[in-house]
Amino acid sequence: MRTNLDFAPLFRSSIGFDRMLNALEAASRAEMVDNWPPYDIMKSGEDDYRIAMAVAGFSQDELAITQEQNMLIVSGQKANGEEFHYLHRGIAGRSFQRRFELADHVKVVGAGLVNGLLTIDLKREIPEEMKPRQIEIGTDQAISQTKQIEADKQAA
Repeated sequence: MRTNLDFAPLFRSSIGFDRMLNALEAASRAEMVDNWPPYDIMKSGEDDYRIAMAVAGFSQDELAITQEQNMLIVSGQKANGEEFHYLHRGIAGRSFQRRFELADHVKVVGAGLVNGLLTIDLKREIPEEMKPRQIEIGTDQAISQTKQIEADKQAA
């Protein structure tokens, strides 16, 4: 059972949440869910994440990881090599492209391929200017003096 949600009221009453609301709207419209290759998303710390993806049969040269703004794209393309006559084929070797929506300031810090398991390490790094800061509260006298000094500079 699927319920379509209308996000229009949220667009009218919120400011700066456009990207999040668009992501929610896109997720609710998703028709087909491709579940290959299988993957896990883990949180290993306050701002540290890891994606583990089972890519058995793919070499490092056949995989590509791309980060575009707030999107992480992992793709695999089998090299056209020697073709075999398979009696049974249980290991999928088809091409794939998996997309992950990333929050602001999440960056890929490393990736590795060991025993058919691709791991991608991510970290949220908030810039210093966006971190909370303490604002000193001044007196009315200090504020009026500051304005007076600025006025004197403009007159000179």
